[in-house]
Amino acid sequence: MKLIKPIGQLLIFIILTTFTQIGGIIWLLAYFISKNYKIRKLIVFPILYLVFNILIIPPLARVLGREKLPVFNSILKPQTIVYPLLFRNYVKPELYYLLTQAASRLDNSGIKITYLDANFPFYDGFPLFPHLSHNDGKKIDISFMYLNSEGLKTDKKPSITGYGVYVKKENPTTKECLNKGFWQYDFTKHVALLKINDLKLDTENTKLLIEELLINPNSHKIFIEPYLKEELGLNNYSKIRFHGCQAVRHDDHIHFQIK
Repeated sequence: MKLIKPIGQLLIFIILTTFTQIGGIIWLLAYFISKNYKIRKLIVFPILYLVFNILIIPPLARVLGREKLPVFNSILKPQTIVYPLLFRNYVKPELYYLLTQAASRLDNSGIKITYLDANFPFYDGFPLFPHLSHNDGKKIDISFMYLNSEGLKTDKKPSITGYGVYVKKENPTTKECLNKGFWQYDFTKHVALLKINDLKLDTENTKLLIEELLINPNSHKIFIEPYLKEELGLNNYSKIRFHGCQAVRHDDHIHFQIK
């Protein structure tokens, strides 16, 4: 029985660290402040967590080379507040500058950039679960642009998370990867959580968004499904590539990274 409590604390630390990078450390700090589990869970930890999220981590991350992306900006914003709350909206200053400048220019066309997972605040090489490569501040996932049922462009997205609702339920690449045994290839359909809007891909403005990202000489790669690259008329861009079967489908979002 004596081992149950320390094992439980260790599991909480591991889970929080895996999904937020910083949460495990905050939990340990809350543990030293209050030994009472209920008080720690309901009062001390939430307060400390918000203080670290809003006041402490952003300036510290900036000193160490990463910037926190805007949370309540009208032209560059997260799909859900969950991403900033989980410390998953940090990037290198170069990527921060590229995104803010692109958002300002695209705003003239009525396009708002909606980001999904980016990177954690600290330490190159620390994995952003479940992504394979979001570990150096140079990568970010960005939502497509969509049209509503009336054919008008909208800032709404198909799912709560921004992931898991594909442009097409099936495509040749997905079939090929699944047939090769890469079972995880369309796994993101399980993390959509809930389809909240019935939308259609806005091909025109999604293409404009991608081209705007590629204008900057510091841009390195964009991953989308091969069929989308063709349907969007982007075959001339060598920086738009296939991500490989070891990753997951990219016809629910754009993966963008800088050099």
